[in-house]
Amino acid sequence: MKTRPLPSELQQLSVLIATCCIDMIGFAMVLPLLPYYALRLKATPEMIGLMTAAFSVAQLLAAPYWGRFSDRYGRRPALLIGLSAAAVAYVIFGLADALWLLFLSRLVQGAGGGTTGVAQAYVADTVRPSGRARALGWLSAATSAGVAIGPSVGSLSHAWFGPMAPGIVAAALCLINVGFAWRWLPESRKPGAAATQRKPVLHAATEVIEHPGRPVSQLIWIYSVGMLAFASLTSVLALYLDAEHGVTEKTIGYFYSYVGLLSFVMRSLLLGPIVERLGETRTMRYGTSILVLGLLAYTVAPNLWVLALIIPLVPIGTALLFPSTTALMSRAAAKEDLGTTMGVAQTFAGVARVVAPILATAAFQRVGHAAPFYFAAGTVALVGLMSLKFQPISMHTAETPVPVPKPSEEGGAGR
Repeated sequence: MKTRPLPSELQQLSVLIATCCIDMIGFAMVLPLLPYYALRLKATPEMIGLMTAAFSVAQLLAAPYWGRFSDRYGRRPALLIGLSAAAVAYVIFGLADALWLLFLSRLVQGAGGGTTGVAQAYVADTVRPSGRARALGWLSAATSAGVAIGPSVGSLSHAWFGPMAPGIVAAALCLINVGFAWRWLPESRKPGAAATQRKPVLHAATEVIEHPGRPVSQLIWIYSVGMLAFASLTSVLALYLDAEHGVTEKTIGYFYSYVGLLSFVMRSLLLGPIVERLGETRTMRYGTSILVLGLLAYTVAPNLWVLALIIPLVPIGTALLFPSTTALMSRAAAKEDLGTTMGVAQTFAGVARVVAPILATAAFQRVGHAAPFYFAAGTVALVGLMSLKFQPISMHTAETPVPVPKPSEEGGAGR
């Protein structure tokens, strides 16, 4: 049984939720515009893929250090520095007149984006264990709302004020957010608290590769291969819509907002009742099937009106696939190894987000515009076969908080 956070916990948590939502609005403002800015500077699709992957590389490298920094110096300083780094990245993006500046913007943004885990640690510091799953769900919903709002704001600012505006507006939003967090976000970590000792994930990661048939290994492969497919789609979406349907930087934001809004509705309103009715295993299987159908349907849409009917299939599929897989993972793992298991899953997913843009943009440039969608659908089909072989897991009798996937991993924002 899940319990709600106490009013005092909710008051402290509400500031964090608002901070993360505003941060994600700024992030989502510039993400859909990146391919257009790079094309304007004569980049190839493959170069855009490397640029997209640079964010995930920087985030993977920075996240462990942000965690250690926050354990030693506190969550609040880590979040404030991360938000400030994002503001710097957005200014570079807005002023970029060379490709290396766009690369630099992505690297700085990725390094600052490594604080996602710090926000989750803040929740663990401030909310009782029985209320954390619900609190993390609220945090995920708030960031999904940011993903839905940000792209439209980015396209509007570009249309009204020119190509420099989205980066500058996002930076200004970030600086306002820093001031807001400085004034209202208290430190959550108690003075003198000992840092939690984390188990190394290398051994557990090796076991996933050496023993792919084990339940935990199956779920990690399902999660990470699904992430590979989804990241492949998001890395070429703007390029595909530009090449096939004439979507420009002045209108691309509305497509991302559409996807973000659908994802928000699915996760905040519909996912719970669906899982209660079907169970996590069947939900995971339905998610893979719907995602395959959505990826393939992109390639046959004759116009934007038909595409608008097809687009919901992908956010519906990912909303069913990823959270249910994570919930199953939390049950399949031994209780004492839960943190390590989730860490391994995020590591595999992080590698997938690095590899996917490189493969997808290379296929887009060298094979054809539809090739990345066929590649993504094929990988999800493999996930579907794995999910069919997976045996359902019974509920733990003890209360176990279910980790909530980071919105940056499946919300299309890439953060």
